[in-house]
Amino acid sequence: MKAIALQKYGSADDLQLIDLPDPKVGPAEVLIRVKAAAVNPVDWKLAAGGLDALMEVRFPLVPGWDVAGVVEKVGLDAGEFAVGDEVFGYIRKDWVQQGAYAELASANVRMLAKKPRSLDWAQAAGVPLAGQTAYRTLKRVGVRADDTVLIHAAAGGVGSFATQIAVALGARVIGTASERNHDYLRSLGAEPVTYGEGLAERLRTAGGIDAAVDFVGGDAVEVSLEFVRPDRVASVANPEAEARGGHYVWVRPDGAELAELARLADEGKLTVHVDKALPLAEAAEAWRLSQSGRTRGKIVLTV
Repeated sequence: MKAIALQKYGSADDLQLIDLPDPKVGPAEVLIRVKAAAVNPVDWKLAAGGLDALMEVRFPLVPGWDVAGVVEKVGLDAGEFAVGDEVFGYIRKDWVQQGAYAELASANVRMLAKKPRSLDWAQAAGVPLAGQTAYRTLKRVGVRADDTVLIHAAAGGVGSFATQIAVALGARVIGTASERNHDYLRSLGAEPVTYGEGLAERLRTAGGIDAAVDFVGGDAVEVSLEFVRPDRVASVANPEAEARGGHYVWVRPDGAELAELARLADEGKLTVHVDKALPLAEAAEAWRLSQSGRTRGKIVLTV
């Protein structure tokens, strides 16, 4: 199969399109013919060695944890899916080597769900990691109907999912973003507030806040604690949230959560904005776009 791979830790300049053996399919796995793979910042951070202390990494390394495609082969104990099923998933294994930037990818059935009918391949590939991160973070702080939830970086890749999920739950959403993204947030059902210096003062005019989730880092947790009790504050960007009595969230693959996100998508409550779709061979350019921080929505590789 063709795949994008790294021979050692490196950057976008070190990505190569090479031939690799097809992945083996374990008993509880399926083989997926990849249609699209989303690019996430963790992909290039991992490739630079950023997770070396946390996860075992093997080379050649095929990046990518977000996939959408068609089941091509079913393992001996993987009866949840059949050949020809259209699936999507967050396919992070216990070690890092065989990712989604390839023509074929293997994945445990617990990582997958049926692809939402309402989303195309690129949109579906953009959901799993960001969508599950948003979903799990909101669950961690117990967001429910009639809550007011503060979402930091609400227009970002994860934040835009969190905004839509919270709205679908019946919550009122206050979302921080730059002014150029305020109309976008309104279109998602949020009340935008400009981030940066003076944020706390601006939030004091917004009324009571029941929960807060942080997808940007910086002083977001500190600001949130001025308005929300600690156990209803969660961050994916600041581990210090736990020391302050809140939650630090690390998401794991979960097919049941994906199925819930697929349901929301098919009910018209969850949309995916694909900022750029590039062919697999242009993975390096996709990483540079991701690193620029100037895109809104997902960057996706089509295979």
